[in-house]
Amino acid sequence: MPNAAIDTTSGSGALHIIVQSDEIRVVLTGEIDANLASEFSTALETINSEALPVTFDTRHVTFMDSFGVAFVSQVAMARPGQTRVIHVPPTVKFLFEVTSTADLVEVVE
Repeated sequence: MPNAAIDTTSGSGALHIIVQSDEIRVVLTGEIDANLASEFSTALETINSEALPVTFDTRHVTFMDSFGVAFVSQVAMARPGQTRVIHVPPTVKFLFEVTSTADLVEVVE
């Protein structure tokens, strides 16, 4: 499904998936929390259907709870060495460090 986009919004958070020929870009916006649980499930199906590296863009994340951290971790564990997170806000970086998610992904600031 190269060059396809999937947009989902729930509450004050959003998840956008862009499947390109060389990577899957996941753009997270707003509050990334339990309100997006069903969107995470759908996103995992899409991501797992493609054998491409994944880049999470978190520049517009204002809040993230354990559901968001678990989502990123699940993707990273399924793709060792092929998952990176770019434009990481300090609060998200802190969460990734204390939960050891930073050990699973490449954090690019």
